[in-house]
Amino acid sequence: MTSNVKLRKVGVLDYDTQIKEVRCQLLDQLKVLDLQLEQKSQQLQDLTDYLRRRSEIEGEYARSLDKLSERFTSKIKRKEPCSGQSVAQCWLVLLAQTRQESRDHSGLSEICRTTLTEPLTHCLDITQRLAKRSKDVCTQLQDGLLKVTTELQTAWRTYYQYHSDYVSAEGKLKEAEKQKQGASKKIEKRQCKVQEIQLKCTKARNDYLLNLAAANASMNKYYLQDISSLIDCSDVGYHLSLSRVLLAYLSSRSWDQQNLSVGLQQLQSAVSGLDQSQDRDNLLQTHTNTFCLPLRFHFQPHDGDQVFEVSAEQEIRGEMETRFQQLQSKLTGFTQETEESQGQGGSNESLTSSSGRPSLARRRANLQETEILYCTKVKEYLCKSSLVSKLQAKHDLLKVAVEKGTALTTSTIREKSVRARMAGQPIIQFTHKLFTGDMLSFIKASGQEIPVVVESCIRFINLNGLHHEGIFRVPGSQAEVNSLRDAFERGEDPLADSRCDMDLVAGVLKLYFRTLENPLFPQDSTSQLLEYAEIDNETERAAQLKSVISSYPPPVIIVMRYLFAFLHHVSQYSDENMMQPYNLAVCFGPSLVRGLQDEDVVTLQPQINSLVKGLILQHESIFPSPTELQGPVYEKCMTLEQDDCEEGEGDSEILSKGEKGPAANFMCV
Repeated sequence: MTSNVKLRKVGVLDYDTQIKEVRCQLLDQLKVLDLQLEQKSQQLQDLTDYLRRRSEIEGEYARSLDKLSERFTSKIKRKEPCSGQSVAQCWLVLLAQTRQESRDHSGLSEICRTTLTEPLTHCLDITQRLAKRSKDVCTQLQDGLLKVTTELQTAWRTYYQYHSDYVSAEGKLKEAEKQKQGASKKIEKRQCKVQEIQLKCTKARNDYLLNLAAANASMNKYYLQDISSLIDCSDVGYHLSLSRVLLAYLSSRSWDQQNLSVGLQQLQSAVSGLDQSQDRDNLLQTHTNTFCLPLRFHFQPHDGDQVFEVSAEQEIRGEMETRFQQLQSKLTGFTQETEESQGQGGSNESLTSSSGRPSLARRRANLQETEILYCTKVKEYLCKSSLVSKLQAKHDLLKVAVEKGTALTTSTIREKSVRARMAGQPIIQFTHKLFTGDMLSFIKASGQEIPVVVESCIRFINLNGLHHEGIFRVPGSQAEVNSLRDAFERGEDPLADSRCDMDLVAGVLKLYFRTLENPLFPQDSTSQLLEYAEIDNETERAAQLKSVISSYPPPVIIVMRYLFAFLHHVSQYSDENMMQPYNLAVCFGPSLVRGLQDEDVVTLQPQINSLVKGLILQHESIFPSPTELQGPVYEKCMTLEQDDCEEGEGDSEILSKGEKGPAANFMCV
């Protein structure tokens, strides 16, 4: 995109304010969870201190009763027994009862000192560990939620950009139509331009709506399900342990003091009322503002846009049907995995239940391993179910759009083949080798700012493969990869149509950079790049890397900027293609960055992967903008054919555009 558009301040303010409120809310949630942990820890500590003090009091009381009984028993022994007297018999029973009560209180003192305090100590350790792991999972889920909102903002801005271009082009068309004399050719060109930009706008809007649906689905999933699951995870064993301790205390007291049956029944009711789910609901109710579901993200159309839903027009029907089928397949697999994870997670009692277990020592030895397993299962279930909710939202919108598009027309979509359009073009002969040669020399000799193999492969993947699972990771047939390489070397474009296997195209792109005589990043700067990549501060790291890259020849920087913008675009679809920035770095790192010595490859591989990952994530900050360095810039939204509207302008113009390579054909995926 070449035009700079001022985004509406109202829309930006709405989204920025809403996302800022969500961020504040997420931070408040972590604070509330920390406060809840402090409260539970304090409760356990207070109960432990109470039982210890109660043990001391009961022990002192038991010794006092024993002294009292022995004092009066010795007096009775010194006197003559008054056998047969009911008062004397009552006195003896009373003294016997006093001795029994002394023994009972002594037993209660021993239980409070050891039997009841030890489980509370272990429960405190368990609660703190589970709370820490639950908080880590919560932080990860919040990061994913913020990532979704960031993607929403990016898609929204892209949509505004293309719609502004469409409005501008439409205005120019109207001006040309007013000037009827001698402007028929100009009107025809501008009509084609309006149609092309309108197609870009439609695709950008579709992407925006899909991200909008995914963001709302993620919000619903996190606030309505994940938060409750995380609170349950952090509370596992807490209520059950307290219940067991207090039940043991009640059992001892019921044996000791039958005259306190009313009070014990009341305590029994309180202990029986321990309910983990109810406590969780009370916590959420108490902090309603912190845990309530935020306002739903609403579609904010650009000026004059009246389309409020994903549309499947003829030009993109085939692409949307393919994406719908891919999403449907992935959704089925993820849903099954989520159900399996949920079934394997087990109930809360399974983590701390003692019934049927062989021994206390063995339970304690395996307890931490069981905790880790349980938290892992909870994490897998929550992450997978969150992914399912996002994919389901996109799936449903695509399904409705495809069904509506099919119902509106029964005519087949006309396939536009770039190969047919380029069939009459002569084969380009290169004076320098494309593969295994020097890229800088090739660019200077051929006049191609982006080598044809790079431009063609990236265009093909943009049009057909951004949603392809395992792109760049799954190898293609080496013989067919070599065949494509030879075709490029002869000056042909074997990717002019869409009949090539996606893994072969990805393999050719990696092969080109891997076989260059000099790597894309000069070897003499590798050590400096790896050193700067270790800087913790993102802003400072980007500035230092930019200072090194700025010293490279401008043609090389243009290729780098184009490649890393494309890789960042691929990583944005990691939910579907499973290629996060790190996975892409693993695939491309050895091909782009090399050490001075061959043996450095294995040693430096982790550092190289980290460097390439950082370049992908911060490519906009590291590489110069088009205003700083003029040259081709990768665009997210590509059309299948941009020369259709200009076929009548002469063979020389078509030939010159064919020599520039296929990177100008764009499609928004």
